[in-house]
Amino acid sequence: MKSAPHADAPATTARLFVLELNAGCIHSINVDGSDKKTIVTGCRHPDGIVVDVEAGHICWTNMGVPNLNDGSIERADLDGSNRKTIVAQGGTFTPKQIILDKKAGKLYWCDREGMRLMRANLDGSRLETLIESGHGDADRRDQTRWCVGLAIDPTHNKIYWTQKGPDNAGRGRIFCANLEIPHGETPANRTDIEVFFDRLPEPIDLELDVRNRMLYWTDRGDPPRGNTVNRASIDNKPAEPEIVVTHLMEGIGIALDVPNDRMFVTDFAGSMYSARLDGSGERNFLYAQGNLTGIAYAEIPKEK
Repeated sequence: MKSAPHADAPATTARLFVLELNAGCIHSINVDGSDKKTIVTGCRHPDGIVVDVEAGHICWTNMGVPNLNDGSIERADLDGSNRKTIVAQGGTFTPKQIILDKKAGKLYWCDREGMRLMRANLDGSRLETLIESGHGDADRRDQTRWCVGLAIDPTHNKIYWTQKGPDNAGRGRIFCANLEIPHGETPANRTDIEVFFDRLPEPIDLELDVRNRMLYWTDRGDPPRGNTVNRASIDNKPAEPEIVVTHLMEGIGIALDVPNDRMFVTDFAGSMYSARLDGSGERNFLYAQGNLTGIAYAEIPKEK
C-alpha cells in the first residue's frame, strides 16, 4: 500500500525519455504516447539514457562510429538545455546502456567494441574500467565479447551485464560479478565473474526490479526466444528465463516503473510498448517512430 503524499510534496508528471538512433535525437513523451517533444538533436548514434531527477539532468551515450573509437557521453537539463559533454569522444569506444547509482555518485555503462564495463563520477571525472572481456582488434571481431546492457544490485553490491554474441547465434550471455574488482586483480583477470544465463539468442538491455529481486532484459534475436522481454529471479534463478513479452521487432530499450506495476519497451522498428511487469496488458502505444534504442522512465516535477 502506498503512503499518502505529504501536502507539500511537489507535483510530478511521468515522462519517458527515448532515443532515436538514426535521427540522432532525444524525445520526451507522456507514458500514453502524447505530448511528444524533441528535446535534443545532433547526437552521434545515441544508445543509452538515464535520468537524474534530483539534479534535473539526463545523461546519454553516443556510440559514434564504431571503428573510429569515438564514443562519448553527454548531459543536459531535462528540457534538453545546458548540453555538455562529460566523457569526451574516445574516452569510451562505443558506449551502450547507461545507468545511475545516485547514492554512490556514479554512472555505469557498457562499452561494446571496447569490450568493457566502465564507470565515472556524475561529471565524467575518475573514469574507470571494471570489466574487460577482450583487448585489441582480434578480440573486437568476436561479438561474444561485446558488452551491451547492465544493471546493478545495490543490496548485494553486484553488477549484471549482457554480452550479446553474433546476430541470432544463440551465444548471448548474461554475467554477474561483484561491483568492485577483487583486491590484487585487474578488469581483465578478475576471478569473481559468473555466468548467470548462456545460450540466449541476443540479449541487449537490462533492468533490475530491486523490490522483487527480478532481472528483466530485452532480446533482439529471432523468435521464439528472441524478439522478447525476459525475466528471472536473481536469488532463485530458474533453469530458463520467463518470457513475458513476445513479437517485438528487435527489442532494445526497457524501463521499469515498479510502484505502478508497468514496463516500457522500445524496438528497432520504432514501436513503444507498455505492459504490466508480468507481461499482461501489453499495449503498442506508438509505432513507426524511427530506430529506437534506449528508454528511461522518470517522474519529474511539473512546470509551474
